[in-house]
Amino acid sequence: MDIAVLTFDGFNELDSFIAAGILNRMKEFGWNVQITSPTESVTSMNGVTIQSQQPLEFANTADAVLFGSGMLTRDIAQDSKLLSRLNLNPQTQLIGGQCSGTLLMSVLGLLNQVPACTDLTTKLWVIESGVTVLDQPFYAEGNIATAGGCLSSKYLAAWVISKLADELHAEAAIHYVAPVGEKEDSVSHCMSVVSDYL
Repeated sequence: MDIAVLTFDGFNELDSFIAAGILNRMKEFGWNVQITSPTESVTSMNGVTIQSQQPLEFANTADAVLFGSGMLTRDIAQDSKLLSRLNLNPQTQLIGGQCSGTLLMSVLGLLNQVPACTDLTTKLWVIESGVTVLDQPFYAEGNIATAGGCLSSKYLAAWVISKLADELHAEAAIHYVAPVGEKEDSVSHCMSVVSDYL
């Protein structure tokens, strides 16, 4: 499985790194999780510069694509030249977005009347783009999912693993990253949020 974690300049480290870290629990099963960016390197909202693992076009053939968020997402949403490099298909790909990543999904026409989750800052912009915003951490319909809040990346990761593998593998991945002493509760809560949409 090829998984693209879309990561742009100004990115939120929690979105990209938590999702990539959890999804990489599936590496032993042949999953190829890649930080995917429009340039060779990108710098986070807190000044952390990383090398991209794949160019943006990697997303076009990936089995799953996750849009991370960041402080420059509104500018990116208006960059038609950059966004034209993406040619995604919700019929054949799982596509998810977190926080302001939801705005990019909306601009690309991927939500198509599907209500969505996002962070409180981005909420008005997503509404302006014509999408109904839900007051909850996660929502999915078919192959489209969105999450709101930095730490909601675990829900997107669990959803992707559940859809492309199974719930047992998702539970194992969440169990691994959950705090000691809270592992069972963390797995139970995470899967209770995601399971209604599988």
